[in-house]
Amino acid sequence: MFDTSQTDLVRDARHLRLDTLVRLRWLAVAGQGAAVAGAHLGLGLPLPFGWCFLVIAASSWLNLTLRIRYPASHRLSDDAAVLLLAFDIIQLAALLFLTGGLQNPFALLFLAPVLISATALPPARTLALGLLAVGLATLLALVYRPLPWFAGQTLELPFLYVSGVWTAILLGTAFTGVYAWRVAEEARQLAQALAATELVLAREQHLSQLDGLAAAAAHELGTPLATITVVAKELDRQLGPTASPSVAEDLALLRDQVERCRGILAKLTSLDADQGGFIETISLSHLVEELAAPQRALGIVLDVTTKGDGPEPACRRNPGVMFGLANIVDNAIDFAESCVAIEARWSPDRVLLEIRDDGPGFAPDVLLRVGEPYVSTRSAKAGPDGGTGLGLGLFIAKTLIERSGAQLSLANAVDPSTGAVVRISWPRHVFEREAKGPRNPGTGEDAPLTQARDGPI
Repeated sequence: MFDTSQTDLVRDARHLRLDTLVRLRWLAVAGQGAAVAGAHLGLGLPLPFGWCFLVIAASSWLNLTLRIRYPASHRLSDDAAVLLLAFDIIQLAALLFLTGGLQNPFALLFLAPVLISATALPPARTLALGLLAVGLATLLALVYRPLPWFAGQTLELPFLYVSGVWTAILLGTAFTGVYAWRVAEEARQLAQALAATELVLAREQHLSQLDGLAAAAAHELGTPLATITVVAKELDRQLGPTASPSVAEDLALLRDQVERCRGILAKLTSLDADQGGFIETISLSHLVEELAAPQRALGIVLDVTTKGDGPEPACRRNPGVMFGLANIVDNAIDFAESCVAIEARWSPDRVLLEIRDDGPGFAPDVLLRVGEPYVSTRSAKAGPDGGTGLGLGLFIAKTLIERSGAQLSLANAVDPSTGAVVRISWPRHVFEREAKGPRNPGTGEDAPLTQARDGPI
């Protein structure tokens, strides 16, 4: 469904879960509260108890707000995570200002938000948080309330000691930030490589298993389709001129759909064949028309539009992509109430194909998993015959289309519109490279297709 480039995979892996930061902040709130209460009530140190608990309460209020506003599984964008970690640094600085500045031994906690950022955020944002922590530490070295101490006694640490604490915070922030980022980055790259490999292997395994089923289906369905053709011709011959126009039209439609079934079965058994008829170059508008033409006799209005900037892109006729796109159009026809829109657009950078229907759309419980094998939309959106499916058709279509370097997304139309929306997007150079890409000698595979599929790994 998505372009699994290494950059995208690593970027997605960095996104922090909101629940992680909320739990860590609750831990900080508990620790800060215990420290303030123990120093004031247990040791009797004269610190500004009310102001300290007001600063701690700000963190509690933020946590409660986040819990109410977002689900626990919500993943933060980089900017949102930076803002939350910056709040933690500022909150800690305010608490240290009230309790002795860098003379307070808890000043070392400035490292914690920077360490979290280094493990989950890009280096530029970690650097910004590190500069914020060092900047506030510099301010606290100069401006702070006296360190609370026992009544009748004062404790004023020399400025040289405070400078040493500031230096330790500066070096600790730099060292732990770089070290944590490097370790986390290596672990993240390894995890993403393994995940991408497992995904590709799982899809290839599913497709390999389905190859035999496709050949068997083509063989087994050949006989009943031939029988249906013979019966249709016999009925047409027997009725002859006496047949009503509606019956004659139905018989013609029946023969046409039988031929279409034969064509689909032929494609299933020849997706990997190096046939000259499939190697010709085809423009985007002609590709769309090939998808729409077989569906025009089914009683559903097809609204086809093509528009874009600059010359129209062209691609090599790829049987796998054609089969996948045809399957998506078939699904749209099955679930549409009256109309299916196929819109092709292009720009100097991208080629976009959008297929929309006016049916009920995807059910919320399957929208996040639709396109996976054995996840069917038929139970939620019954087709004209009320049947159900295994979801393999959409899985195969999705896999074949993504092999060409496309990004495929599935969604529902925005209110007040209804229906499902399928968007397929290619980088223009990838789409047009198919028109000129050489085939690998001896294998029959397309070089661009292999690069697009194997490049991320």
